[in-house]
This record gives sequence, structure tokens and C-alpha cells, in this order.
Amino acid sequence: MSRPVGSPAGGRAPLYLRRPLLAGLVRQWPLFLVIVAAGTGLALVAVEQWRRGLVVIGLALVLAALLRLLLPLPRVGFLAVRSRPVDVTLTAGAGAALAVIALTIPFD
Repeated sequence: MSRPVGSPAGGRAPLYLRRPLLAGLVRQWPLFLVIVAAGTGLALVAVEQWRRGLVVIGLALVLAALLRLLLPLPRVGFLAVRSRPVDVTLTAGAGAALAVIALTIPFD
């Protein structure tokens, strides 16, 4: 009895063949995590908690920079846009600047 080409010895096809959408989401978990965090910040801004919302968005960008710094290239997914030093520097800088500016604006 022979098995089909590309199928593992256990008889089940790999996840990317059985469920390509699910496999794509699993591969992109770092980006999904950052989008959820930034979406939470946007939701806070929408309910008039703008200072907290901007800080959460800034922290989401810092999280993106940390994930880009720590994860290997095959695992980082679409967070890898440029070279690692450029991605980490720009993303962490923008996130830190956004959080600091939001925290330093005086209350009315």
C-alpha cells in the first residue's frame, strides 16, 4: 500500500493542506496579537478614554518591536518588513514616542 505524495507517514495531510486559512492564521499569530492590542487601544479612544487608548496603542507598537527582535524570521510573519534593526528601531521609537506624548499632555 503506497501513500499519496506529500502526505506524512501517519496518513494525515499537513495543516496547510487540510485547512489553509487556519494554517495562515497560526503562522501570523504575532501580527494578530499586535492588531488585537492596537484595536483595544482604538476601542478605548472611541469611548473617550483617549489617553489610555493612545498608551495602549504605543505599547502595542513596542510589543511589535519586541516580537520582531526576539522571534526568528520564519516565525515573525508579516511583522518583518525591512531589516531587523530598522524594524525594531522605528517601531519601538514610534510606540515609545506615542505613549510618552500621550502621558505628557496636561489634563484640562
